[in-house]
Amino acid sequence: MTTTPTLQDGIDRAGSPVDLLWKPGAEPWTPEVVEREYAGWRQEQAAWHDGVALLNLSHHMYDMWIEGPDATRVLADHGANNFEKFAVGQAKQYVPVTRDGKIVTDGILARRAENAYLLSGVPAAQHWVRFHAERGGYDVAFETDPSSAFRPGGGDPRLFRYQIQGPRALDLIAEVFGGPLPPTKFFHATPVTLDGRSFEALRHGMAGQAGYEFIGPWEHAAHVHEAFLRAGEPLGLVQVGALAYTTPSVESGWIPSPVPGIYTDPALEEYRRWLPLFGIEGQRPLNGSHFSEDIEDYYVSPYELGYGKLIHFGHDFHGRDALLKARDEPQRVKVTLVLDPDDVRRVVGGGADPGFVLTYARHRVETSAGLAGMTMQTASIDPVGAVLAQTLIDPAHATPGTEVTVVWGEHPGRGTDPEADLGFPRIRATVQPSPYDRHARTEYRRDA
Repeated sequence: MTTTPTLQDGIDRAGSPVDLLWKPGAEPWTPEVVEREYAGWRQEQAAWHDGVALLNLSHHMYDMWIEGPDATRVLADHGANNFEKFAVGQAKQYVPVTRDGKIVTDGILARRAENAYLLSGVPAAQHWVRFHAERGGYDVAFETDPSSAFRPGGGDPRLFRYQIQGPRALDLIAEVFGGPLPPTKFFHATPVTLDGRSFEALRHGMAGQAGYEFIGPWEHAAHVHEAFLRAGEPLGLVQVGALAYTTPSVESGWIPSPVPGIYTDPALEEYRRWLPLFGIEGQRPLNGSHFSEDIEDYYVSPYELGYGKLIHFGHDFHGRDALLKARDEPQRVKVTLVLDPDDVRRVVGGGADPGFVLTYARHRVETSAGLAGMTMQTASIDPVGAVLAQTLIDPAHATPGTEVTVVWGEHPGRGTDPEADLGFPRIRATVQPSPYDRHARTEYRRDA
């Protein structure tokens, strides 16, 4: 990648990775192009809990097609997944890690043919694979389609992506396609046709609800979208806007966009000089009450994210030795914190309003003994009547029912002691399992 300035340039100018990324009060990311709200974020959340919802994922996903004789080899060499069991038409959560066993950031990897894949999502994983493919001399070709906010010259995406989710999702899908879709395993795709237009349906739910993600050529986007809207009207279909769209992962236990573990290893300087500064690695902000001058304090292991079942040691891959070692070491535990509603109203809201929909701020989680963990993503989940926070916490405090405290505030950054008492208010919280949603926790991937 030849664009300048590079990520390393940005780090050098700022003085450190944390000085580059620390941005108190940063607004949380929301999907591009999509309206912030259609019916209102509360009603939109309710739709995938109680009815049926339509989500438009077409504009904010970065797609990279990987094809060639070495496509599987380069992905397997730099990802911890099992490629021995990876069927054409199947998708997996791709888990690339550094040599120290820290996650680069996951992505959704779909196998399109024997030697062809599509890697989608936040583009950190795509950058990692492409860099190593180019430097390693793999026989593989790439095509990319950035998200709509970064697509050169603007224009339309190559693919549409529409999710149909909620208890009535299958009713709507049967209405649109004239009957139920063929039985499809979780995260597997089945081909579909609508009025002579061919695309695919990926079985994929959010917050444990039934649903599919429909993916196909952009030329069919408007027709497919209109078909769902028309058939969904009598079923009470609700379109989901950008605010509500970002919240279900807090229920389903997925932590989006963890800090890539790439900023400090001297062996990765070439990689940092290959990456553009104005990309996800240089622009996704850090903020909240949990501040450290050491970026490595924000790195995470795939085990901490709950990806242990995805790691396959039956092949050699970058970071394998570190993950083998980490497997038997103490790790922080991913939990859901349920924030005390009275404290939430007192600290960040007024009346019945929680005061916010979602934040990615890293807030300190404390016990009487001191720091116990940090929040990763916090959202108001109106249908369950609570504010929930996906959190990484020390094992000693991970038992459901444990009482902890969340420090709510914005540390100013360097120049102020990370442990200083800045007078930030505290919110009481109770540890619960992650995923918080019982179906997502117990049955979500049962037939994967």
